[in-house]
Amino acid sequence: MLFNSLDYLIFLPVVFTLYWLVKKEYRWLVILIASYYFYMCSGPVYGLLILGITSVTYVSARLINRSSGVKKRRLILSLTVAVCICILVYFKYMGFFGDIVNSVFSLTGIGHDLITLKIVLPVGISFYTFQTMSYVIDVYRGSVDAEKHFGKYAAFVSFFPQLVAGPIERSSNLLPQIKSSANFSYDQAISGVKLILWGYFKKLLIADFLSPFVQKVYDGPYIYEGFALVLATLFFSFQIYCDFSGYSDIAIGTARLFGIELMTNFRSPYLSKSVKEFWNRWHISLSTWFKDYIYIPLGGNRVSRPRHCLNLMITFIVSGLWHGANWTFVIWGFIHGLAQIIESLIHKDDNKGRSVPSVLRIAGVFVFTTFAWVFFVAHSLEDAIYVITHFLNGITSPVNYIVNGFTSIGLDNVYSVAVIITGLVLLTVYDRLSVREDIIKRTGHKNPVIQWIVCIIIGLLIVFISQKGVPAEFIYFQF
Repeated sequence: MLFNSLDYLIFLPVVFTLYWLVKKEYRWLVILIASYYFYMCSGPVYGLLILGITSVTYVSARLINRSSGVKKRRLILSLTVAVCICILVYFKYMGFFGDIVNSVFSLTGIGHDLITLKIVLPVGISFYTFQTMSYVIDVYRGSVDAEKHFGKYAAFVSFFPQLVAGPIERSSNLLPQIKSSANFSYDQAISGVKLILWGYFKKLLIADFLSPFVQKVYDGPYIYEGFALVLATLFFSFQIYCDFSGYSDIAIGTARLFGIELMTNFRSPYLSKSVKEFWNRWHISLSTWFKDYIYIPLGGNRVSRPRHCLNLMITFIVSGLWHGANWTFVIWGFIHGLAQIIESLIHKDDNKGRSVPSVLRIAGVFVFTTFAWVFFVAHSLEDAIYVITHFLNGITSPVNYIVNGFTSIGLDNVYSVAVIITGLVLLTVYDRLSVREDIIKRTGHKNPVIQWIVCIIIGLLIVFISQKGVPAEFIYFQF
């Protein structure tokens, strides 16, 4: 079920009403049933998969909690993590491994396409697998106690607002909120509604407007060159940000309707002054997951400089692989890892580099991240290399270079240009203001009647201006 579908707009009010009507001690059950229904709309068999992972991690955590021996606890943890990783590898990477084997066979002359696997990737499996693994690891570390109530734990794993694309929640934050079920708060609910509207604005009026131009170019890049490739890449930079942060906003806003606060997942990342800062602001739940469960266990920065650089590179290559089974994602992770290594070597002291004006540092990081997105959006390494090597074709005639870029991708009508520019301007203003304060909560103390009138008007504008047709999936559903 998509957030941007009519089904969801019917589903959410029904669940919201039932949740607040039932007694507090049964609200977790409403969440559990609603979450499994939500997930199984994508395929009934998916319910069995998430139930299986939930059961394995629940039992493992209980066994770890009961065991006193270090070796036994470590064995249970290792087996549990291995099971989760094996499930993830099977669904997400077997086709990738098959392609590698086929390539090796082809080079040796044995044959080609000897291994052909078509495995459907269950929606959200990367997210809830990581969420359950972190829970078991935290129980092993003694950070949290193993949850005794299977149903409430299952509700934590499957909580529908963040189930299929995050934020990847820690049990220490989400599970107690599901168990305790706070009292209804109008201020929290109205801030949730406004955050949901802002998420829909980013998804429907920015990401989905930019998507056709990006898809047109990157589905067949070899017939484009010059500024058309630059525009498509620039558009993707904003598309993926608005698409993914829009999903997170809708998820966090929806959770607030149920009295639950999820962690912030984006914090104006394109205003970052370094690549390190970018990753402190982009997909925060995943970045902190890799930091806590891969980077720090490897030694973090408490080791020799060469080992620290290796730790950074391993973490970012794993991050690239998490995003997809393709060499393009490995290169994307490698580029970001390399950038962080270079930054760590150049700026050993945090005060260095501050002599460069902030606007130039922000622009530099944005250009770098946009360049790296080429490997993220390209279908193959060959496509990515073509795009990069043809960025500047025709730049010797600047006017024609720009005009031809707009016309060749089909951006030649005033309406589309106006919608895109307006959306990006509003996005920039919002992000700039929200660096220092929560804009949504800031507007939470106005006249309730005016609030609802404004919300309804914004909602209608989004509906009327947005692209019509079949709802577009969120980009991170594929991960």
